[in-house]
Amino acid sequence: MSLIRQSVLFGLLAACLAVIGAARAAEPALAPLPAECAQTSGDGSPATALPNLTRALNDRKRIVVLTMGSAVVSGARKGGDYYRLVERFLESTFKGLDVVLVQRGVSGELSRDSADRIRLEAARSSPDVVFWQVGTADALAGIDPDETKETVRTTIRWLKAHQIDVVLIGLHYTPSLSSDPQYQAMRKAVADIARSEGVLRIRRYEVGETLERLRRQPDEETLSTDIASLGNTCVAELLARSLATGLFARRQPGTLDKAPGGVQ
Repeated sequence: MSLIRQSVLFGLLAACLAVIGAARAAEPALAPLPAECAQTSGDGSPATALPNLTRALNDRKRIVVLTMGSAVVSGARKGGDYYRLVERFLESTFKGLDVVLVQRGVSGELSRDSADRIRLEAARSSPDVVFWQVGTADALAGIDPDETKETVRTTIRWLKAHQIDVVLIGLHYTPSLSSDPQYQAMRKAVADIARSEGVLRIRRYEVGETLERLRRQPDEETLSTDIASLGNTCVAELLARSLATGLFARRQPGTLDKAPGGVQ
């Protein structure tokens, strides 16, 4: 092989390695999950498309989040509530990003009532995404799961038509309801809706179930006895990571100045 050919080949190899290295450097360096949440880390669904959220991030470096549904979210962590944790996580992962939270959750609100308010609140705040905690109040009130499915499905389609993404946050885990047919049917209904409509679902029930199982292990000393608060923390962490991963994977290159870990 001639020296000229060798030089060309080495040059091409160096270029390929540089591209691979740049791609690896561009992956967001997400902080590790809190130790107590690590074993629930498989409960997010980062592959779900978030086209409107991505567009807002790319075009404005600003995303507006409307939170709806049962407001069982306070006290998720000593450093702040459930959604504030998500806000801080995204803003630290994507430097220059401004996350605006519009919190309109109401404790014990049924999905049909949330659906009516979502349309009103969406007109007021023009959100890019709605975080909707759904199912728990309906199950406890004995609402037919099929009614809830139709309500949520119709609302998701209305939001998509108005260029608003949706993230469903599933039922709260309660050990006493683990074998309750109504509660479990509602849990399945929410999962079915997310799957059929192609929206991100955060499996809050499964997170709580996993933490409770870990807490009951005789050699487990790291978990807090306040599983409800700990579960909120873990769900918030998983929600934030699912959003960050989905946003990073789908955004156009060069639209943000810089984010941790070399995200350009």
